[in-house]
Amino acid sequence: MGGRFELFVARRYLRAKRKQVVISIITVISVIGVAAGVMALVIALAINAGFASTLEKNLLGATAPVSIQEKEPGEGIEGWEALSAKLARLPHVTGATPGLYESAYILGPVRGTGAVIKGISVKPGVAMPESLARLKAGSADALRDSTGLPGVIVGVRMADYIGAVVHKPVTVIVPDGELTPFGPRPSYVRFVVAGIFDTGFYDTDMTWAYMSLPVAQKTFSLEDVVNSIELRLDDVYRAPDAAQQAENIIGPKLAAITWEQQNRQIINALKMERIVTWVTIGLIQIVAALNILITLVMMVMEKHRDIAILMSMGTRARQIRNIFVFEGVMIGAVGTTIGLIIGYTVSYFADHYRWIKLDEQVYSLSYVPFSTHWTDGVWIAAAAMLVSAIATLYPARSATRIAPAEALRYE
Repeated sequence: MGGRFELFVARRYLRAKRKQVVISIITVISVIGVAAGVMALVIALAINAGFASTLEKNLLGATAPVSIQEKEPGEGIEGWEALSAKLARLPHVTGATPGLYESAYILGPVRGTGAVIKGISVKPGVAMPESLARLKAGSADALRDSTGLPGVIVGVRMADYIGAVVHKPVTVIVPDGELTPFGPRPSYVRFVVAGIFDTGFYDTDMTWAYMSLPVAQKTFSLEDVVNSIELRLDDVYRAPDAAQQAENIIGPKLAAITWEQQNRQIINALKMERIVTWVTIGLIQIVAALNILITLVMMVMEKHRDIAILMSMGTRARQIRNIFVFEGVMIGAVGTTIGLIIGYTVSYFADHYRWIKLDEQVYSLSYVPFSTHWTDGVWIAAAAMLVSAIATLYPARSATRIAPAEALRYE
């Protein structure tokens, strides 16, 4: 028989009309409780994963997995060209590109705003930052044009704010751009907007601007120096290993910083949110498990006579126990299935149609992203079924303690 008898009886008990209506109500509540817990956990983890993946994509679109920087701000990285060539030969490093970061003020036709200027190499064969791979307007190739005004690429939010338009001029103001006998004074450099990028990340789109490295050096009155060497990897999660290997090359004055270290606060907040999610939703599952326990305890009381008859006919205690274990597991299985279906369906449509809007200036994103993984569904289902199975242990054990003679004496 191999459990078919126990499963048959368990299914009959669940489908049978209840003498006590309250048992049927609690059974339905148990299923709803398990489904609600599973659904909430699927949606919550999808939100957490959505934020993590979106932030990771946007952050890596502007910065590199590993950045070589000065430990103490100075005159820049000496011998950066030779150092970049050495770093590019490290395992899993697909490229080592120089970068120059400076702060300035960009004045457009409407108004101006502060900006982080990044000078990048635009030589043929050198990979562009991911945020410039697909421009909303214009072309990154325009940064290589040496005729006319130098080019600058700005974020879409900055362009909207200052009124910048592709192929139209803007002015970059450097606060300490020129040194005069009376002290430093601002310098004003005219640029043409070569392109507009859109990463979907408000902070980047509002504050970043790109120009070619030689133009950036000239704009800020610098020699042929950079203050960052950025390493591109074939796997961003190998960043700690790549940074450790780079430390052996760069010397004591420089430091290899991973993207996770640069954004430690955001990443730690997401990890903590994930833990809190598991704990909070886990409490819902515990409540659902208590409902299953109550359902089975009351069912044991209701089926007191039936259990006695089965035992008097030779049914073993293990089989009686399995009947109620199967009942609890079936309640958990139905609730888990319903919860997974609803959770994944809601997550898909909420992400596809961007149901939940956000204030970009506060959250840096315009909507709540949902990202589901099938592995999360496996773990959630396993956890829900385990909790449901544990809830059956006491009532199943109490059912085996019924004495047939005592139960049938007054029948």
